[in-house]
This record gives sequence, C-alpha cells and structure tokens, in this order.
Amino acid sequence: MASFVSPGVYVIEKDLSDYPVALNPSVVGLVGFANQGPINKATLVTSQQGLLTTFGNPSESITGQALEGGTEILETTNSMYFVRCSDSATAKDASSTVQMGSCPAFALSAGSYGVDHPLYLSIQVNVDGTNVYSTPKKFNIPAGTSTGTSPSQAAALKSVIGGSLDGAGVGYYFDSTDTTTGWVAAGYAGSSVVLTASAYYNADRVGGGAVAGGDGDTAGLFEVDPSGGNAAAASSIDATGIHIVSTGGTTLYPTTTFGYSVQSLYPGIGYNEGTNTDGTTSGFSTQVLKTGGINTNVSINKEGAAEESFRMSLVASGSFAEDQLNTGSTDLKSQYVKGYFTYQGSDAGVTALTNFQDQLSSNFVGARINGGNGTLYVGTRPVGQAAGGDDLSGINPRFCKFIEGTYTLAGGANGTEEDTQLIGTVAEKTGLYALDDDTLNISMGAVPGIATQTVQNALVSLAETSQNFLAVVSPPEGLNSVQQAIDWSNGQSDERTAALASNYAAIYWPWVKTFDVIAQKDRYYDPCIFAIRQMAYTDDIGEPWFAPAGVVRGRLTKPTEVEVSVNQGDRDSMYSGGNIVNPIVNFPQQGIMIFGQRTAQRTPTALDRVNVRRLLIIIRKTLLASTRRFVFEPNDAITWEKIVNVVNPLLDDILRRRGLVDYKIVCDETTNTPVRVDRNELWCKILLKPTKTAEIVVFELNLTNQSATL
Repeated sequence: MASFVSPGVYVIEKDLSDYPVALNPSVVGLVGFANQGPINKATLVTSQQGLLTTFGNPSESITGQALEGGTEILETTNSMYFVRCSDSATAKDASSTVQMGSCPAFALSAGSYGVDHPLYLSIQVNVDGTNVYSTPKKFNIPAGTSTGTSPSQAAALKSVIGGSLDGAGVGYYFDSTDTTTGWVAAGYAGSSVVLTASAYYNADRVGGGAVAGGDGDTAGLFEVDPSGGNAAAASSIDATGIHIVSTGGTTLYPTTTFGYSVQSLYPGIGYNEGTNTDGTTSGFSTQVLKTGGINTNVSINKEGAAEESFRMSLVASGSFAEDQLNTGSTDLKSQYVKGYFTYQGSDAGVTALTNFQDQLSSNFVGARINGGNGTLYVGTRPVGQAAGGDDLSGINPRFCKFIEGTYTLAGGANGTEEDTQLIGTVAEKTGLYALDDDTLNISMGAVPGIATQTVQNALVSLAETSQNFLAVVSPPEGLNSVQQAIDWSNGQSDERTAALASNYAAIYWPWVKTFDVIAQKDRYYDPCIFAIRQMAYTDDIGEPWFAPAGVVRGRLTKPTEVEVSVNQGDRDSMYSGGNIVNPIVNFPQQGIMIFGQRTAQRTPTALDRVNVRRLLIIIRKTLLASTRRFVFEPNDAITWEKIVNVVNPLLDDILRRRGLVDYKIVCDETTNTPVRVDRNELWCKILLKPTKTAEIVVFELNLTNQSATL
C-alpha cells in the first residue's frame, strides 16, 4: 500500500477497465451419420467444402439429414461442430495394398585396376520391352585414388555418374557406410525391368569395336587384367527387378508377402472406390505414377481426381512412405489415408523402413566384370537364376519402391446407424454427448432428420443440464395435418408419447421442400435445419436476442414448398392454448418464412420465447468466461467492485443493442453475508428486464365524420 510522507501531489493508477470476453453466438452443434470422417468426436468445420471433405457427401442412403443440414447452415455461419455417430465394432476402414517391387541395381566398385586406370561404363534400362535410352548411356570413369592401402574410386564414380545419369532412368547413390562402393539403380520397380551394364578398359571398345593389336574380341568385356595378355570375352550383366507383392492374385516372388497398406483414416463406405449409376467415380484410390530414380509420385484420388500428392523415396530419410502419409496419430500429412508396411500378412512385422531392411537379406549375388580390376555386383537376381523360395537374397531393400498403378480402396463399412449410436453414452462422451463440452461454445444443437422421441429427449436433456445451447427439434416427416403436429408435440401420437416441455427446446413444423444440389432433385428437409440457419442469419444481420422469425429474419430463401399449408386459424392453434409449435408458413407474394418463436415451455414467462432464451444463454456464457479469474480472489469489497466493473459493461452493451430494457447489479455486503463469506461463496445478484418482441401488431382504424385531426 502506498505511503505519503512529505507534502506534494501524487497520482495513483487504478485500473477499472475490465471488459467482458466476446463470444460467437452462432456456433452450431449437429449430430448424425455420415459415410466417412471421425467417429464420436465433435469436429470443427468452417465451410461447406470442409464438411464434405471430412465427412463425405450427403446421401439418401444415410439415415437422417445431418450432412444436408450442415451444408445449409454453413451458408450463414462458419462455426459448426459435427459429430458423426457409429458403432466402432461394426465400422471398418477401407484399404488397399500397394504393390512393392525391387529396382534392378548393382554395386559398383572399381577395384585395384580402376585406381590406376580409367574405366568405361555402358548402361541401358529396358522397361516393359522398351529401352529407356535411345542409345546406351556411356561414361568415362577416371582413375581413382588410394586411401592408405585400400583402393578407392568412390569420389570419381560419384562425380561422373552421379552428375551425368538421367534422373528419369537411372540414378547413382553413394553409400556413406561403404566408402569404396556406389550404387547404380534403375528407377523402375518390378520384374519387367532389366538394367544392363557393360564395363570396358578401353574407350574404343565402348562401341563394340576391336582394340588395335588385341585378340579380336568384339564384346569389349574382360574378366582379367588386360595387361596380362588374356582378353577373354564376357557377356553383359543384366540385373532384373522383382515383384515383391501383388494384389490381383498374381504369383508372388518371392512367396513372402510384403507390401504397403493404404488405409482410410476413419471407417466408412465413403472411401470405397466404385462406379455410380451415372458412370462417375466415387470413393478413394491411391495412384502410383511411374517415375525415374528412387523417388515415386503418389497421389490420393477422390472421385477420380487427385486431392493430395506426395513425393516419396525409400532412400532419403524423411521421404519414406510412412513419413509422407503419416508421421503419427497427431501429425497426419494426409487428411484421407494412413499407410504402413505389411510383412507376412501382419502389419506388426514391418512398421518402418528400418524393419523393412531387417526383414530382407543383404547378401547380394555377385557377378564380376573385369575380374579383380573392376567389379560389378548385381544387387538383384540375375536373369535365369532360380528363385529360392522365401529367400530374398540379392534384393537390396533401399531400392524397393511402389509399382505403378491405381489401387482402389475397398472394404469400408459405416457401422450400424441406430438411435443408440446417436444418443451415445455420458461416460464415454459418444454420440450427442460429444457436444457436452463447455469449450465448444455451442449455442444451437440439432439431430436433423431424426424425430425419434428417445433421441430428441436426450438432446433436450443435454441442453437443459449443460445450459449451453437451444435444442431445435421437429415432428417427423409425413404428417398431413396441423392437429397431428400439435398432438405430436403434446405427446399424444404414436411417435411421441410424452410431451416436450422445456425452455431449452423449440419445435418447428412443417417440413419444407428444397432442391438437393448433390442428388439433383427436390426433397423435403427437416425444418430444424432452416430454423438454425435463420438463427445464425439473425446473429449476422441483427442480434442473437432478436426473434429469428418474420419477414426480416425468418424468410427462407431456398425452400419452394411446405409439406402442409398453414393458415391463420392453424397458426392460432399451433401457438395458443398451451400449444408450442412454431409454424412455417408460405405467404403468397412474400414467400416461405418462420412465423413463430415459442420455446417448448408450457408456462407463460419471459423464457417461453426463443429470443429471451438465446439472450440468457449468451449472458451466462459471457459471465462465465469473463469472471472465472475471480475464483480464489479475496472475498471482499475490492473484488466485488471488480466484478461489477466487468459485468456492468456487458449488460450496458446489451441494453444499448436492444436486448434489455433495464438491469441492475448487486454485489456487496447485502448479497455476500457473513454466512456466505464463511462458506467461501461470493454472490452477485443481477436483475434483468429483457426486451419483448412485437408478435401482435394492431392497427386501430377509427371512422369519423369530423376532421382527421384527433
């Protein structure tokens, strides 16, 4: 505390500028079924495209209208939490196995001869019977250097071949763990690929011609040091790629099953590849594009078009398939699929490239060219060599890659679509209870297209206990009279045997016809969709405590027809005598609009109106967010004053914005009695007089034979 000793003028700062936290009043929570996407998780979506990308397109085969409702509501708000419900026991991921194959490769070591003399190398790659190069690639490898007593020509090999080979056909890779050896590999995997290599000690032999003074051989290949006078011819070396796994019933070589599984991130038939009745493609597929070098271009296709593209490598760390598609459960690089290695039918055997290498033998079949002078080791099974059963000898795992092709995802299943899945459980926060989270800030909630009593009652009960949102519900489709809708709301129908009675719920009827742009036809939509849509629209053009009804804020621009026509007498019945159904009316010349804003409260109080209930939801949430910091503060007059300084601007702002007529805040010793203070309780009493809506407008017409002046 400040102390003053000498005379003077002192200035003390006291911050009374606390202000309430601003909250978005238009956050919507929808619960329903979908063909794909996270299950039993409140997932934030901010756009129509985001909703459809994550959860798939709406379909009449899906129970309810959650996706249809979401696409409509997201035209008036950019904040929606969507909960996809399913039975995890019956839901399945769609998947496919991408074929793996080895690229033909050979280890290149110059040997003692190449240290002191240049070598000449000729390379050709044949893919599916077609040569990659019109003429073989030819290279002059200069003499290397000696490191101690060990010959090394690695630098020369890397300099010439690494910088000159066509990356679309063949690549050179230097193994840092072996300072004497480099690798030459064709960038194409599978048994239809042959890498041919020929080595020469004389440039004249590269073209197949004879060396002057030689023995007349034309092959230009030598098994022994030519300086010894023996120039016996040798054939070129062919390294052949191998198919490691196949998905189409093709005979495997070797018989050991090894491959890469691509699996949907979440269960659902939306990932299944198929053909629609109109000939278009549905679902997902993995497409591997043929590329040279060790890199492979992989795309994830949706509806036949590429949604994501990845450049993968089984050589460079950080570019492996599993690094590109998914790096962990919280860091997925693909928003559609995950991938992992499979080995012998189990995904547990191989989970990363390290394991992959461990499963394959590193014993290479050797074939020498130029004898001890320059040796080429073939890294895959040479042509004609018998397969050794499960023996993977001769396969260098670093040069295995995906086989070109399109691999469709199949086998996905949504799981059961039942009311119990929509309701979920409180303990596990599944179904609609996934919305039971204060941090979501949901203000409106619905289960569109579902009129089951148990589901709607669970939603209303959650709204009441959480006090966070207004539950918007509707009678089922197919009612053919106003009385049937009234009977339903009063619990006097086969579909509903108990009356709805809550100021945290609102009922709208009838259903409205709207053009379904995805199905390309007219369909009847649950009116709760458009009720929430107009509430969000009201927040946008007005205030959340304005009535979401009438010509200004209740006009439905997209529906073209109502299921049942409602006249003035019908509206009187729906809106009076304890009845609580908000009518949707088709007015000639004015269009279809919501023409009621009753909550499902049966007793006449201020909370029997939607605008007042939404006002109190906003005030409660703002108070909680703005005053939480006062918990554990001293319970004294200073804290009481600070609380008033926070609450007063909030209510004053709402008053100025026509939500309140008047208010009063009391937070002092009268509300915080010694007994309450001893119980560690701080009480603040707030008196609110909400602004009522003008639902009945009366014009009194007076006829007079006198002057019009009254």
